[in-house]
Amino acid sequence: MATPAPHGAPDGPGATPVPPELARLLRDQLEAVADEVEEEVRRQVPEYAVRSADETHRALLRSGVVQALTLFVDHIADPGARGDSITAIYHELGRGEAVEGHSLETLQSALRVGGLHAWRLLGRTTEELGLDSAVMAGLGELAFRTVHEVAEAAAAGYAEGQLRSTDELERRRGRLLALLLGEQPTPEAVRDLAHGARWSVPPYVAVVVLAASPDQRDEERPLAAAGALVDMESRPPRMLMPDPDGSGGFGGRAFALALRGRPAAIGPSVPLTEAARSLRWATRALGLMGRGILPRQGVVRCADHLSMLLLHSDEPMLDLVRVRALAPLDAVSEQQRGRLAETLLAWLLSGSNVPDVAARLHIHPQTVRYRLRQLEKVFGEALHDPDGRLDLILALTSAQKNEEFLNSRP
Repeated sequence: MATPAPHGAPDGPGATPVPPELARLLRDQLEAVADEVEEEVRRQVPEYAVRSADETHRALLRSGVVQALTLFVDHIADPGARGDSITAIYHELGRGEAVEGHSLETLQSALRVGGLHAWRLLGRTTEELGLDSAVMAGLGELAFRTVHEVAEAAAAGYAEGQLRSTDELERRRGRLLALLLGEQPTPEAVRDLAHGARWSVPPYVAVVVLAASPDQRDEERPLAAAGALVDMESRPPRMLMPDPDGSGGFGGRAFALALRGRPAAIGPSVPLTEAARSLRWATRALGLMGRGILPRQGVVRCADHLSMLLLHSDEPMLDLVRVRALAPLDAVSEQQRGRLAETLLAWLLSGSNVPDVAARLHIHPQTVRYRLRQLEKVFGEALHDPDGRLDLILALTSAQKNEEFLNSRP
């Protein structure tokens, strides 16, 4: 092979002393070099070896190799030329990696491996041509420039793809959450949407509803990072936590940090397709928190307050029970009503044990006995009827939580 003459090479300070005629010779070898570079990338980058089984991915790898080598040869032919069309291809390759959920490091590794191997192959040609060290240095500069340009384009495309992918992923997860919180979602539909949303399907979930917060958007990311499906725009804001009883569930650090002391109600753990049931109970618990029936602050777990949730599951019926069971107290003064109601509930819950009632209320046993005598006059046999006692416990418990009687105490 004849050595190209250096005429036509750029001159001036900082010029690259590479004979442009070298471009023609290298372009003739481009396909053969591309074959070897492609094989080397598949050999050293495992992800590309796996993907090469797919014809589409194999064609993308081949195109990327050929385009990078073409850009290098074009720079030799005209060092001042711009390779916008080729870098645009790498921009699209980077964007595609992000959209498919691949790491940018994989593409960068392929560029490093491919660039290094192409340089080794170029070395063979330059040895045959007998090019001097100045020309080799110039070729090296162009090689590094080429790798830098395609890597920069790929990184920009990856960043753009990540942004678009994140937006699309959020939309898909929003649709998945809506499906799960609807009535009777089918397992097949859940699996299909979960795959597109890159969400691992768990056997059990729990729904959390949160008290409103003016800066709630700031909390969405850590909640999502904990593996939850989050909807901060709903009223009340809600999230679906996978594997709630596992190490990454409500005891996890990410969950605690995300709430930042914000009041929340956690529904019971349920099978995935019954998430709507967990949402109903969590929403009811949050409403009871707002009314002071359940603790107003912190995190309330429905599993710890089942009897109170059941008691308030039918408010009109509870009102009827309360009015009917506590009607005898209307016969006493408002001042007495709170003390007698408190004593009666303590007595019923302690198994009619006077000393226990006194200890619970921090009063003298004789005071308890005096109040019980008053209650006997007011309620009569209802105090000893099993059904009547149950109604009284339910009525007094709900009345106490609503502070309807205790507010009147001196």
